[in-house]
Amino acid sequence: MFFLLSKLLQLFLMPILWVLLFLFLALFLRNAKYKRGFLVAALAILTVLSNPFLENEAWRAWEVRATPVKDLGQYDVAIILTGVTGYREDLPDRIHTNKGADRFLHPLQLYRLGKIEHFLISGGDGRVTGIAVPEAEQLEKILLMAGVAEEDITTESNSRNTHENAVNTAKVLANHPEWKKRLLVTSAFHMRRSEACFKKAGVAVDVYSTDFYSAPRYLTPDETIVPNAGSFSNWHLLIHEITGYVVYKLMGYL
Repeated sequence: MFFLLSKLLQLFLMPILWVLLFLFLALFLRNAKYKRGFLVAALAILTVLSNPFLENEAWRAWEVRATPVKDLGQYDVAIILTGVTGYREDLPDRIHTNKGADRFLHPLQLYRLGKIEHFLISGGDGRVTGIAVPEAEQLEKILLMAGVAEEDITTESNSRNTHENAVNTAKVLANHPEWKKRLLVTSAFHMRRSEACFKKAGVAVDVYSTDFYSAPRYLTPDETIVPNAGSFSNWHLLIHEITGYVVYKLMGYL
């Protein structure tokens, strides 16, 4: 039930829906004061959330900072959280990755550098309906194609959210006491919630942020005042993540 409700909540957190709702209300309401108010609200949302400077500042405040590779020690296992692949029934003969592919590419780099010895990939298919190949298995295939030894990969394919990632990973780790030094790898925007979930589950980890949405500050016109459709879209992800953190806190998952 929680999984389904979280998917529905994600829809209602889309800023474009807020704008459309306010515009429809402004169109159909007869009261001039309310019509003007909803028009102003729609314009304000579009203006603020399409500003690239404000978007970048929000990401910089929320994302967990990167750890330089040179400052990273040796780890027995890298725990990779999924959420970066998609499954298409019409093209099942390949693996489809999204922007967050850094979640497995960056630890692959660390593996090549000898900084991690094993991969533990956690994540199921994440679908509300239908059946798909679990994401952990998809990432395993990519790592195998990249030349990672099969014995260096362990998958956990039952988790559908971050809370389950932590709980199910804890069960796997209980069978591998030799994995004492653990590195948690996920997107920078998702690291706050992930680290808190793993701490709640009793799993001690160091963190390694990837897949950044924030960028250095550039005070040029195109980065400060010119509206950007991508910024408007990215706010949905940030709002969803912050809301998820609050909900998890209320549920006792953090």
